[in-house]
Amino acid sequence: MIKKLYLPLVALLVLALSSCGKMGELSSDYFTTNPEVLEAIGGKVPVTINGKFPEKYMKKKATVEVTPVLRWKGGEAKGQPAVFQGEKVEGNGQTISYKVGGSYTMKASFDYVPEMANSELYLDFKITKGKKTYTIPSVKIADGVIATSELPTAASSNASYANDAFQRIIKDAQTANIMFLIQQANLRNSELNSDDMKEFHKKVAKINADTKNYKLNNIEISAYASPDGGVELNTGLAENRENNTEKYMQRQLKKGKIDANLDAKYTAQDWEGFQELVSKSNLQDKDLILRVLSMYQDPEQRETEIKNISSVYKTLADEILPQLRRARLTANYDIIGRNDDEINEAFNTDAKVLSVEELLYAATLTNDNARKEAIFTKTTQLYPNDFRAYNNLGELAFAAGDAAKAESYFKQAASKNANAPEVNANLGLCELVKGNVAAAESYLGKATGANAANEALGNLYIKQGQYDRAVNAFGDAKTNSAAQAQILAKDYNKAKATLSAIKNPDAMTDYLMAIVGARTNNASLVSSSIKSAIAKDASMAQRAANDREFAKFADSIK
Repeated sequence: MIKKLYLPLVALLVLALSSCGKMGELSSDYFTTNPEVLEAIGGKVPVTINGKFPEKYMKKKATVEVTPVLRWKGGEAKGQPAVFQGEKVEGNGQTISYKVGGSYTMKASFDYVPEMANSELYLDFKITKGKKTYTIPSVKIADGVIATSELPTAASSNASYANDAFQRIIKDAQTANIMFLIQQANLRNSELNSDDMKEFHKKVAKINADTKNYKLNNIEISAYASPDGGVELNTGLAENRENNTEKYMQRQLKKGKIDANLDAKYTAQDWEGFQELVSKSNLQDKDLILRVLSMYQDPEQRETEIKNISSVYKTLADEILPQLRRARLTANYDIIGRNDDEINEAFNTDAKVLSVEELLYAATLTNDNARKEAIFTKTTQLYPNDFRAYNNLGELAFAAGDAAKAESYFKQAASKNANAPEVNANLGLCELVKGNVAAAESYLGKATGANAANEALGNLYIKQGQYDRAVNAFGDAKTNSAAQAQILAKDYNKAKATLSAIKNPDAMTDYLMAIVGARTNNASLVSSSIKSAIAKDASMAQRAANDREFAKFADSIK
């Protein structure tokens, strides 16, 4: 908002000085800033300055260089200067009329540093007329910088956890094939005594004997005929192959005293298997054969068209079709793993018997962080090439507030798997804690799929000044960072609700609630929240005293 107060006394002073040859000092009443109170956004402090040169001020042969300068105790930062010129000056600056004056707009941006909280924005003026150059007094046009976007909330965010893949019950299968001669359905001893079948029966017997670790669900029999010879012939063949195989398996199960369901079926012409084998082959005219299959659905027409491809049919008959004359046996079973009590007991007595998945799962069975740490440490010893235990040790350290220790573990995890999304999300979060936005962005570009990647991204967007994107990234997360994003996006009701829902509120939680109070002009909320924040962390008193968010609430934060 541009002020419209132009003091007659100031105007008279300007005219008096101008009449002496020099251009006089300018009052702050000629300048406004947008925003009125400066604010750090994306690591920068941007400002738009609206100014006015009064009438009969700008000498026709003079130039004025205006430089915005943000000053604080022990330092300053200069913005890009702008040059304005009188009507008789040849140059590239904006020309200002002597008679009527003129308004102008200039922009500046400063790299944020914490000291800017107690800073003042000035305009410096250098005037040149002919060979003479002089300055006039600087004009202060703004006080302080709001730096809510720079509050260190990333350290209280959730790091990404690397999950186990433990399954107590794993479904598995043992398969074997019985091959048949062309146009035959009898079971040959050579096939029944093959290594494939011996291994099948051995596995079924083992499953049946070990009911603690296995469960036999069923045995499937799928009998087939090759797609040559006509539908009627192949239907009879396939059906007989199914019946003979089923009778054989019934005898074998009875002999082994194995109680299992037999599910049998047959396929008269195995075109699907034929297509698969052809696709995987190096046959001449393979593409032509596959095109025939796609063009024709009638089995007899398919067979006729393929037989017409004389160059390859003999190869099909010798190499492909015999593989389709079969009965496939499939024993479906469950592998039953240790239950929770057994896993815990095994870790206590001899952790070496546990798989890496069981160990990682064991950590989920306790809320005791010390035991979690012990489990993950043991996992790194037994399975040193698995990144997950290192990552999860880092997650524990990060949650405990030890970012340096956490980063060390995350880097160890990266040495095992540099592409793991969880590791990249966590290293990105560490870089955000240190203020390295570019490095964080690089890591987070490889974090897709990590369970807390959106939280890390939300923190990145805050640092980049993309507050709406940050809010969307956090979703329904109940963290300080999520509330910070909502405050910066000016959704104060949502921010208040988020802060109220945080399970373990810390001093920063209370501090952010105080900011909500300040921005909604709720003095009592400011007072109670600041008191609570200081009770948890005494340093919050000094932070609040220097924070422009509370400029109107000095009494409330004492």
